[in-house]
Amino acid sequence: MPYLYRPPGPQAHPVPKDARATHSSGQSFEQLRQGCLQKGILFEDVDFPANTASLFYSQRPQVPFVWKRPGEIVKNPEFILGGATRTDICQGELGDCWLLAAIASLTLNDRALARVVPQDQSFGPGYAGIFHFQFWQHSEWLDVVVDDRLPTFRDRLVFLHSAEHSEFWSALLEKAYAKLNGSYEALKGGSALEAMEDFTGGVAETFQTTEAPENFYEILEKALKRGSLLSCSIDTRNAAESEARTPFGLIKGHAYTITGVDQVNFQGRNMELVRVRNPWGHVEWNGSWSDSSPEWRSICPAEQKRLCHTTLDDGEFWMAFKDFKAHFDKVEICNLTPDALEEDALHKWEVTVHQGSWVRGSTAGGCRNFLDTFWTNPQIKLSLTETDEGQKECTFLVALMQKDRRKLKRFGADMLTIGYAIYEWPDKGKRLDKDFFRYHASRARSKSFINLREVSDRFKLPPGEYVLIPSTFEPHQEADFCLRIFSEKKAITQDMDGHVDFDLPQPAEPSPPGQETEEERQFRDLFEHIAGEDLEVTAEGLEYVLNAVLQKRKDIKFKKLSLISCRNIISLMDASGNGKLELDEFKVFWDKLKQWINLFLRFDDDKSGTMSSYELRTALRAAGFQLSSHLLQLVVLRYTDEQLQLAFDDFLNCLVRLENASRVFQALSMKTKESIRLNINEFIMVTMNI
Repeated sequence: MPYLYRPPGPQAHPVPKDARATHSSGQSFEQLRQGCLQKGILFEDVDFPANTASLFYSQRPQVPFVWKRPGEIVKNPEFILGGATRTDICQGELGDCWLLAAIASLTLNDRALARVVPQDQSFGPGYAGIFHFQFWQHSEWLDVVVDDRLPTFRDRLVFLHSAEHSEFWSALLEKAYAKLNGSYEALKGGSALEAMEDFTGGVAETFQTTEAPENFYEILEKALKRGSLLSCSIDTRNAAESEARTPFGLIKGHAYTITGVDQVNFQGRNMELVRVRNPWGHVEWNGSWSDSSPEWRSICPAEQKRLCHTTLDDGEFWMAFKDFKAHFDKVEICNLTPDALEEDALHKWEVTVHQGSWVRGSTAGGCRNFLDTFWTNPQIKLSLTETDEGQKECTFLVALMQKDRRKLKRFGADMLTIGYAIYEWPDKGKRLDKDFFRYHASRARSKSFINLREVSDRFKLPPGEYVLIPSTFEPHQEADFCLRIFSEKKAITQDMDGHVDFDLPQPAEPSPPGQETEEERQFRDLFEHIAGEDLEVTAEGLEYVLNAVLQKRKDIKFKKLSLISCRNIISLMDASGNGKLELDEFKVFWDKLKQWINLFLRFDDDKSGTMSSYELRTALRAAGFQLSSHLLQLVVLRYTDEQLQLAFDDFLNCLVRLENASRVFQALSMKTKESIRLNINEFIMVTMNI
């Protein structure tokens, strides 16, 4: 059967490895199982208990579900009976056809199936009521354990089940995937590509049948031979069309699995056929080449047997390729490697992974439509150094995935609209600012911004340096993301948000008394007015004069500086270490204060008297602070209000503490490198108490 993928040569079941245990106990599957066997008990999973919370988060069951182990449902349960096949996938009372379509496709690839469904478990010797499954999540494999208590009603499984009532691998796989995502309800609605990637760690590709290339049939054939996972669906125009049946027996808005392609000789010409499966396990295509259509009468019994043609209403059917393109709108393919299906050659791919976050107020800048904030998004520098063999360009594929949105559905989170843009990198070492994006167009970008878990596209660009900007469409939307970059030749990447630079201006020397300007003379009078008999300013005196002066200004919003803030200022400027400011120290601070006020006014773009968190980033850079995204996020959380605004006193506190921390770190670094075990990011977070 050419449509069924089997690796060449004899293949032993791969032993699952390198998967991270996820149970709250910290124990692996085998440790948990052995513990239960030694105690003579059956495993009960405290992380995913047999109660309503594991089923639904927004509703209660309409009928009383009873959690039962397979041995309480049938006399002789089997984990896998006669091999795991696509006929083991029958949908229950849960809208997760997308997941079932992916599982059915998974059964066509023995090696991928054995990774997801480890073979070291059964209801025979060693049974302890515990099973485990492995899923790929954001560039790592996780080992998920579950107990075998399943929701039933009248002794029948409520959700996914096998056509063989004594077989339970598929029901337990669905339970493990529900646990991974928080509940069974979290599995309602989705794209088959999502589960396909979680089963393989592969690379997604989507084709619209109306826009598919001329060799689309060959693409499908090649994908199946390479062990790729394939699904298809019919678009809906509105919610009312969801799961509506067409006159030809197909279901709109429903995920199907593509399980085979083949050709037969029909009336003297080759007929291209596609085999499709409905995860419901029934309801089939009723057009040409359907189970009971007259076309099959022209095909000899041996050929029908080769194609596994039956007249059973089992949800699987053949159809002519031209009908397939006419009736289905979308085909989703999860390739196990990034190799293009349009090409014959296989390549060795290099992959780099970046984990990041869009955080409101610091790195959630939205798309290029929002110029004022777009530049604050994470920036990943990409260096393409080697061209493809015999080519002048470098091929690479970018896959941007938003993380854990399904798990967060119970808290009202939906899939965000995401995408990315790629710009040519100028000859400069620091992250790009707003003016760069104002005057430069992107060299490449994702085909669209769309509310899918992952957006991926293939590109060819000349060798050179580029910067990749992943973003949500709207600004201020928060999510974690995983960015994967696949390249045929090794590409060098660098996160431009992961470092801290300081370029602090040196304080100016005050003028000698005999050369004082009028302004300096007035300043000396102010100092003598607030200084004590020792001609030094205390923290209390500094608090009085700063609040008196700054509260009179109308162009900045200023609440009040605390005594602690003034002590921090003295700590920054006090060279003698006596906890007070002498005239020269006070003069240096006063000059610095004027610079900071001018800086605040300069970057208060909307002249509101306050500064937004995005304006803060630019102002800090101008003040000599290039903060990492993580450190900037902490600063924003510490110093801004609920509207992500900060008044001048917050700005002043922030600058004083940053400069204090940086000067101490630099002084310690110059004395000895051995005594400092923290990097500059960590040191600032500790000293600023953030």
